[in-house]
Amino acid sequence: MSELKRRKGESFEGFIRRVKRQWLRSGRLLQAKKIQFFSPKKSKNLQRKNSVKRAKLISKTNYLRKIGKLPPEDEKFNRFR
Repeated sequence: MSELKRRKGESFEGFIRRVKRQWLRSGRLLQAKKIQFFSPKKSKNLQRKNSVKRAKLISKTNYLRKIGKLPPEDEKFNRFR
């Protein structure tokens, strides 16, 4: 936590600007962003399981579309399959 206090006669906007500048210099802002968007790598086994599950789901939905149980998919959203 920051140990900054507002100076006498300092506006709130000036105080916030000074606090942000100090966070930027110390690297706390960058560290917080790194932590926020960090996603740990998944193991190879877990990746394989997820890809098999995704492939089964895609094949099942394609089959249901083929037999008419699901409405046909729009072409503009079907770019990657």
